[in-house]
Amino acid sequence: MKAHLLYVEDDESLSFVTRDNLALKGYQITHYSDGKEALQAVGRDKFDLCILDVMLPGVDGFSIAKEIRKFDREVPIIFLTAKSLKEDKIHGLKLGADDYLTKPFSIEELMLKIEIFLRRSNFSQAEKPESYKIGSFEFSLKNLQLDHEAGSKTLTQREADLLALLAQNKGEILKRSDILTRIWGDDDYFLGRSLDVFISRLRKYLKADPDVAIENIHGVGFRLKG
Repeated sequence: MKAHLLYVEDDESLSFVTRDNLALKGYQITHYSDGKEALQAVGRDKFDLCILDVMLPGVDGFSIAKEIRKFDREVPIIFLTAKSLKEDKIHGLKLGADDYLTKPFSIEELMLKIEIFLRRSNFSQAEKPESYKIGSFEFSLKNLQLDHEAGSKTLTQREADLLALLAQNKGEILKRSDILTRIWGDDDYFLGRSLDVFISRLRKYLKADPDVAIENIHGVGFRLKG
């Protein structure tokens, strides 16, 4: 089956070239140039991956991503932006985005990211253990659910993949470069900052058990205890 991609971009020339290349790769593309129209589609249709321009007429890409995450915590989201501001990127990650591409970008780079995210999504569902015991938490990777007597939390797919990787290697030091390559598909400075954001989120989710901790091994990586 073809992967179904949502592509929201108001630049007519860019969207034409991008859609053409994606179609040649065998993807099913649903394209919108208006944010309001895209917002209606995300609540109606099922997508395997979303590519969202940040600056859009009607409704911006951040708002669309926020709506997507209300009912789909799994689908990968890639933002396209003309800005390279760190604040914008961090804001997008906090909304549950998986990655950014700053315009102008190469079609080859976009294709690679799409392939990585779709492959990782399929791998995480088919081959990883479904549940983990982390201190007094019960973590279901399949359901993206972190349960504790103090309450439950539904994770994003990226949060769940990262926590699963830490849980699979509990008590062992995981190098930052290894985490970035296995979860993000690459190791560079910006993705390293993204990793720190996700680690901070997981620490917040796990604070109900004082015996559970994600330790920062300075200059090396992280280790899960508990």
